[in-house]
Amino acid sequence: MATQTTASCTGSTLLQPISEIINLPVDQVNFVACQLFALMMAVWFRIYLHPSKTSPFIRHVVATLLGFYLALFCFGWYSLHFLVQSGLSYSVMVFAGLEHMHKYCFIVTLGYLLLCQITRVYVFDYGMYSADFTGPMMVITQKITSLAFEIHDGLTKREGQLTPSQKYLAISRMPSLLEYLSYNCNFMGILAGPTCSYNDYMAFIEGTCYQPRHQENANGKENGKYKQSEPSPKNDVIAKLCTCAISLAIYLSLCQLLPVEHSIDDDFVSSTPFHLQVIYLYLAMLALRPKYYFVWTLADAINNAAGFGFNGYNKDGSPRWDLISNLRILDIEFATSFKMFLDNWNIQTALWLKRVCYERCHINPMAATFLLSALWHGVYPGYYLTFLTGIAMTMAARAVRHNIRPYFLVSDSYKRIYHVITWAWTQVAISYTVAPFVLLAVGPSLKFYRFVFVYTAVVCKMIVILSMQMKLLATV
Repeated sequence: MATQTTASCTGSTLLQPISEIINLPVDQVNFVACQLFALMMAVWFRIYLHPSKTSPFIRHVVATLLGFYLALFCFGWYSLHFLVQSGLSYSVMVFAGLEHMHKYCFIVTLGYLLLCQITRVYVFDYGMYSADFTGPMMVITQKITSLAFEIHDGLTKREGQLTPSQKYLAISRMPSLLEYLSYNCNFMGILAGPTCSYNDYMAFIEGTCYQPRHQENANGKENGKYKQSEPSPKNDVIAKLCTCAISLAIYLSLCQLLPVEHSIDDDFVSSTPFHLQVIYLYLAMLALRPKYYFVWTLADAINNAAGFGFNGYNKDGSPRWDLISNLRILDIEFATSFKMFLDNWNIQTALWLKRVCYERCHINPMAATFLLSALWHGVYPGYYLTFLTGIAMTMAARAVRHNIRPYFLVSDSYKRIYHVITWAWTQVAISYTVAPFVLLAVGPSLKFYRFVFVYTAVVCKMIVILSMQMKLLATV
């Protein structure tokens, strides 16, 4: 497997011998090695380039140069796309009028990302679901578009026109080119993110991130009560690295045993009862998720090790390092609603979609948000089938919650029954919705839908109709 992907690797081949020994593509080995190197550099950055010891300028320069080095090691000359995308967008910010700058910047940034994705998928390596240069560009796209909207809010709108979170995020001056590149391409987030707000990043660079400030999900009293000079991220970093090790071990153990593609195998479908097909699909998706747990938790640990990610204090006085965390694993695995699952999965991307699309789109914001999410993810047809299905699933889940859930709130035993039923339904619904996202191509995705679409579509329609009938009966 490793030797088959050598030719498609655009980055360094220094680690090719290790790739062949462990039988993993060299681009994936490069990614993990660079993230581990970034983790060590993060500890060094927090200790030796602490804001009390050096200037923000030096911190910006070092963070940016290390980021460019990691990008070059992983992606070779393809990493130049990061600079081109950033440069084009910065030119739009500087030269376009403030009134429409955010819209032009959004179109240019997302358009360039889509152009690169189309080229990579349909010209070079269709179906190569491995590390690629458009992954970091997706995070850079989030940062650039968020920055453009935040500059627009800060320089063109009055405070009364902004929500509390928009007031906190609003930027009152144009960032310098160095600040802009440091925000987009710093070594902590260049390879796997997560995205963050410009104001939070600048507070980290300048050393003011431990001061009380507005946060969308923080308790101000707790932050003030337990204010310290500078809490240590050590315990959280160690805990997250342990989570990474467990997630990686689970993924490597199960991913080959439970491939999603097996769910559309003709022999499997013809010889397996439908309920067992559903169970297999759930287990296959369960085995796939630890890959994302590993990548996102490691990225979070890197940022925390550098001193970025402090989010106030818990009730017991312990520091919280989840400001830019991208997932909550237990809330995902035990989610009892479609919304609860999505709220705890790829959290920073959900916040980005909310801030740049859902809160600003006046015509069908839910459909617009799903469409933007599909465009941002890429050009594989499976992505669009997933997000179209997600709209139907969201509507069905809302109908259940609004019209059926109240009947189960009459006693604790009914609540427990409701939670068990909705947990099972949520896991099946997520597995069904995400399957085309994993299968990627049109053929396998439509084949999957052909086998299970009728059952799921009927169930969704029955849920919506039943919930509407129950609502009508309740009003009689």
